Amino acid sequence: MTEPRIGVVGAGILGLAVAHRLGRLGAQVTVLDKEDRVAAHQTGHNSGVAHAGLYYQPGSLKARLCRRGIGLLERFCAEHDLPYDECGKLVVARTEAELPPLREIRRRATENGVPDLRWLSAAGLHEVEPHATGVAALHSPRSAIVDFPAVTRALAAEVAAAGGSVRLGFEVVRIVPTDSEVVVTSSRQEALTFDLLVVCAGLQSDRVARLAGDTDGPAIVPFRGEYYRLVPARTSLVRGLIYPVPDPRYPFLGVHFTRRVDGGVDIGPNAVLALAREGYRRRDLRPRDVWETLSWPGFRPLMRRHWRTGLKELYGSVSKRAFVAEARSFVPDLTVADVVPAPAGVRAQAVDRDGSLVDDFRIGRVGRVVTVRNAPSPGATSALAIAEYVADRVLTE
Repeated sequence: MTEPRIGVVGAGILGLAVAHRLGRLGAQVTVLDKEDRVAAHQTGHNSGVAHAGLYYQPGSLKARLCRRGIGLLERFCAEHDLPYDECGKLVVARTEAELPPLREIRRRATENGVPDLRWLSAAGLHEVEPHATGVAALHSPRSAIVDFPAVTRALAAEVAAAGGSVRLGFEVVRIVPTDSEVVVTSSRQEALTFDLLVVCAGLQSDRVARLAGDTDGPAIVPFRGEYYRLVPARTSLVRGLIYPVPDPRYPFLGVHFTRRVDGGVDIGPNAVLALAREGYRRRDLRPRDVWETLSWPGFRPLMRRHWRTGLKELYGSVSKRAFVAEARSFVPDLTVADVVPAPAGVRAQAVDRDGSLVDDFRIGRVGRVVTVRNAPSPGATSALAIAEYVADRVLTE
């Protein structure tokens, strides 16, 4: 049997994980990306947390693939001598009012099979994180931190070693599916032909999916996540990961403390509407991106429902004191002098036509094209498991 020729659009961790999986199953794989390096966007700007699966609705793709994915990720890091540090996570209830939603997180985590969970009193959480405060906490000692760009580079190397190709600087501008093949054309008018195509384009996923004939929605609305970083002399304030109890109305987890594999500690992110899909700085503006956001039918109902939260996030963006004050609510020893600005990321948040924030992974198929339309956090943690799921759909449906 002739090896199937499969193209993968996107050289982030998910695209390379899909290519890696397909290559191991005998496909001839070519990865296409418009940037000059792998992991250029969401993969290279995320917090580095390997999520254990605490928050996600049991039975959802997020819950199932996160639990499978973290095990595969740990094994991959061990096989490639990449850092994988189970520093542990505390989800802290700062007030009595946050205890019921924290218990709901415990219920979900238990049902999802998250191992070694512990419910801690105020004294118990202080033993795990001496500078943290709250009325109770859920401790997940198996939550970890990794270097996702390094994982992505290792996947790219394995794809190439197995005979696959990673074509950087290849911006996809046209996709023409037929009954027997898919023709993909670059901005330089180079055309490649595949038997099947997988779209893992992150911040550009809806645009590339539409090129392949997929539906308009959901559309990507970009949210910039801004961080501060503890100065080296104050990294002892945090031992691992300290998270608030998240607002169940949002897929964002709130401002939190994240230890990095290099020993640093980041605080964030917030969630501020970005004026460019790849807008990592406040001044970044792309009129096309703004127009597509504003003209999407789901944007107005989204803003009507959540404008108060949006204003609060914006205030934290422009005021360092407000940002730090939010973080101080569970690490009181933190001061404004303890932090400096850190690089921001942009989340590709899918929004449906009715203004709903898409929470679960959304993966579809149009003829010979499989489209990943929503794979935010824990997308990086889940990447190797999503790759299994996608490969199965590509090769068997």
